[in-house]
Amino acid sequence: QVQLVESGGGLVQAGGSLRLSCAASGSIFSINAMGWYRQAPGKQRELVAAITSGGSTNYGDSVKGRFTISRDNAKNTVILQMNSLKPEDTAVYYCKSHTIVVGVVGGSDYWGQGTQVTVSS
Repeated sequence: QVQLVESGGGLVQAGGSLRLSCAASGSIFSINAMGWYRQAPGKQRELVAAITSGGSTNYGDSVKGRFTISRDNAKNTVILQMNSLKPEDTAVYYCKSHTIVVGVVGGSDYWGQGTQVTVSS
């Protein structure tokens, strides 16, 4: 019903930048919050950043001041600009949306397939 496709991951040196993009498609009536989560090996998945349809944002403590989340509601796209990257930012990054599907009452969470971000020291 809803597909999320991420792009932009890769390998970067510490101090560098990467830009992740996630586009939602399918039978979308509306999208409430969109966000990015990450999971490093042996660790739980954690919130990186989230943004509502109105533009309110929320960031994980470890990325505040370095990462910026933005959104294009018309294109159902969310962007994560990551600056001053650190080796501890290495993880698989997942896009999530809380989406209301056409013809369905209530919203559900949908996840992308994940994109690897590796920061070398």
